[in-house]
Amino acid sequence: MESKHPKDSMVVMTEIVLPQHTNALGTIFGGTVMSWIDIAGAISAGKYARCNVVTASIDALHFVAPIRLGHFVEIKACVNATGKTSMEVGVRVESENPITGERFHNVSSYLTFVAVGPDGKPRPIAPLAPETETEIRRNTAAGKRRASRIALAQELKTDFGK
Repeated sequence: MESKHPKDSMVVMTEIVLPQHTNALGTIFGGTVMSWIDIAGAISAGKYARCNVVTASIDALHFVAPIRLGHFVEIKACVNATGKTSMEVGVRVESENPITGERFHNVSSYLTFVAVGPDGKPRPIAPLAPETETEIRRNTAAGKRRASRIALAQELKTDFGK
């Protein structure tokens, strides 16, 4: 299977924060942002794998700044690393005040998706071929996160098996 490049998976989604997306403080519900992240991540993984994908895990999701009513939200997603059937997708969320143009980094997240065939079972995907310095850095960091996820999964199996 021929390798692919991270740019083959790049997704940029734009949303606007409407009243139904906000809490009593006028900031967006975390669950709404999580939904947008999952959608952008799934589109990115699907573009890369060219098949259906399912969310296997959300490795990390860090809210670093609030997203306010009326702001424009940009969700960027890209495949950082691949396994035999899985992909780590990095997602970055930024918001923009439409009046001032001021931009904020709001959320960073890493998700794992699994490619599935028509039978609903995992299917192989092309290996990732990072080219740029940034792509190589993200791929290396994704490898470290993968090792951490595997260790955690093993620990949880042990804990829940008792």
